[in-house]
Amino acid sequence: MTKIQSWVSAARLRTLPLSVSGIIAGTGLAVKNGNFNILILFLAIGTTLGLQILSNFANDYGDGVKGTDNEDRIGPARAIQSGLLNRQEMKTGILFTAGFTLLLAILLIYISFGNKNFMHAIFFFFLGISAIAAAIKYTVGSNAYGYRGLGDVFVFIFFGLVAVYGSYFLYSQDFNWLVILPASAIGLLSVGVLNLNNMRDIESDKKAGKNTLVVKLGSENSLIYHFALIIFSILCFLTYSVLTATGISEFLYVPAFILLVFHLKKVAKAASPVLLDPELKTLALTTFLISVLFVIGMII
Repeated sequence: MTKIQSWVSAARLRTLPLSVSGIIAGTGLAVKNGNFNILILFLAIGTTLGLQILSNFANDYGDGVKGTDNEDRIGPARAIQSGLLNRQEMKTGILFTAGFTLLLAILLIYISFGNKNFMHAIFFFFLGISAIAAAIKYTVGSNAYGYRGLGDVFVFIFFGLVAVYGSYFLYSQDFNWLVILPASAIGLLSVGVLNLNNMRDIESDKKAGKNTLVVKLGSENSLIYHFALIIFSILCFLTYSVLTATGISEFLYVPAFILLVFHLKKVAKAASPVLLDPELKTLALTTFLISVLFVIGMII
């Protein structure tokens, strides 16, 4: 495998559709209100992809250094674990990706606010810094919050509230508190993907001292938690549409909930953690599909 292929593998491309789901939803909500800028769209997507890849690199490095990625791990082999990249190379990749992502974020803020709304620009700049720090600190360092069961909170905030409401605000610069509903829905589905990942890795995480929320809750309670995440995300979507829809087309995304039902059935019947791995991709792609249909329904 070439170095380029190694970096592509470390970037974990299958995680990227989920990361842009929030941007798609936030953009659709802004378009519905008559606000759109193609540069904001491209820069928002670029920044989000940068944050996701940064998070993937940092997770690879943090879990690799701590020994969490070992022969007990069920999911795809990580770059450091498999020897595709060494620690110094990954550290360089993290620094480069963080710098490039910050540059994209600054350009995004400038295009959105220009020389106006200075306080908004400052707020989003610090929000960008916080997102970069959160992407790195999930598994890196002695106080990595992913090892203390706090990953779910940060995923909900940054992949849900910040991605959806933040991107909506960058277009419209308008406070619409109902947007919190679809933002929460995307956030809950994103947390669901993380929860599945942690359910799959529960045994190896226990041995490595990685106290994810799943490790703290146990397998049975984590399954109940997973059902709650999916059900409440559906309720958030439906509540928003019932309160704001002006036509039946705005419920276009609802049939995709059938995929979530099938997903929950498979998760409930999984006799072994290894059987949960395919459902990570299923839930991530379903979230992406729902966000696309959600937007199409609002703008047609």
